[in-house]
Amino acid sequence: MPMVYGEACLDLPAFFQLRRLLVQRSSWLVLILVLAGCGGGLPGRASVAFVNRTQHSDADLHAIWNAAQQTLSHALDLNPLQRIGTNVAADIQPGDVRALRVTPRQLLVWPQPDVPSSTLLAATNVYRADPTGLIACPRPCNVRYAAAYSFPPNLTRYAASWEFRGDNFFVILQYEFENQILDQLGYSLRWR
Repeated sequence: MPMVYGEACLDLPAFFQLRRLLVQRSSWLVLILVLAGCGGGLPGRASVAFVNRTQHSDADLHAIWNAAQQTLSHALDLNPLQRIGTNVAADIQPGDVRALRVTPRQLLVWPQPDVPSSTLLAATNVYRADPTGLIACPRPCNVRYAAAYSFPPNLTRYAASWEFRGDNFFVILQYEFENQILDQLGYSLRWR
């Protein structure tokens, strides 16, 4: 029997049937959302910051990123490549504290096989023993071969032979992470 409250009429069996239907549908919605988000906390999932293809931990990459932030918060060297083999003055700017707030977002950090010594010799007339410690640097790089390169905002590649050569891996990635941060802050990377 319907109950009347003011002008609204409430049929209790219909109300409970509607409530049950809503609960069932919301259960499906919750299940779909859970399945869509599967892997959110599961081991082996890429971190929010890095897509880590290195042999180092995400904690190592975060430490290198933090070192890059600290360096840029103190001083900005905007033309190290321009100064190689020239008498161009250094473009050193005061640090930018905004660097401390820049975070990596799904930054792919990935080794690339070193260019073979024979290829390097044929292309540049420079001999380096294998592993050369260099990789081909595609356009828009300023150089043909480098130890590493970055394409902001989401790619950093490095020569695989640097992975476990003392602190060199950290130094190389710190420079590339600085480039990633500088790009996010709007600085030109033309001579980096």
